[in-house]
Amino acid sequence: MRGDLEAEKKKLRELVWRRLTEAGVARFPGAYGRIPNFVGAEEAARRALELPEVRKARVVFVNPDSPQYPLRAALLSEGKILVLAKPGLEGEIPFLLLHPSRLRVHPLRAATLKGAFRYGEPLRSEDLPPVDLFVTGCVAASPRGERLGKGGGFADREYALLLSREKIGPETPVLTTVHEIQILPRIPQEDHDLRLTLIVTPERILRVSRETPASCRGKESTLKYF
Repeated sequence: MRGDLEAEKKKLRELVWRRLTEAGVARFPGAYGRIPNFVGAEEAARRALELPEVRKARVVFVNPDSPQYPLRAALLSEGKILVLAKPGLEGEIPFLLLHPSRLRVHPLRAATLKGAFRYGEPLRSEDLPPVDLFVTGCVAASPRGERLGKGGGFADREYALLLSREKIGPETPVLTTVHEIQILPRIPQEDHDLRLTLIVTPERILRVSRETPASCRGKESTLKYF
């Protein structure tokens, strides 16, 4: 039942937030209630940049959360065009585009949340360029590509909108950067949940086969992590 699934997801979020906090690897302003920033985010970003899917991408959709800030800054420095969504996809012009050749500030400044809103170019979904790579933040991820967000469904809606506008396709890589503590064996899923194909930690890169059948993508209601 959906209520049981949501209750289990909530428990897993609390588990990961607590583990990050107790291990002393959650950065300001803390892990709880958010996509947690973590010690080693810069190293995870460096590893991500080595991936062929990242190197060949021209346009990257990326989330605005703190743990992906090093990756956003590095992507801009590498000449990648970034697309970000406004919170909740609000308004008739819900996206922002950061084009490195048109920025008059350093990528370190433009890649911040405030910088993106100040220097980004507002765009309607139909005016976005095709996206080569989709980057999202996570509370937790599994080696099977299962993703756990903070509970708002924002990444799922953003991905669905880009897919409906044909700005991404089923083969577009979906990448996240997380701490090793955020890797769980399995995460219960719903049919609409976004699935990861590349998971990067400060220590390693996990590739997820797109051949994994939907029946193996979660919905387990008896998993134990506590």
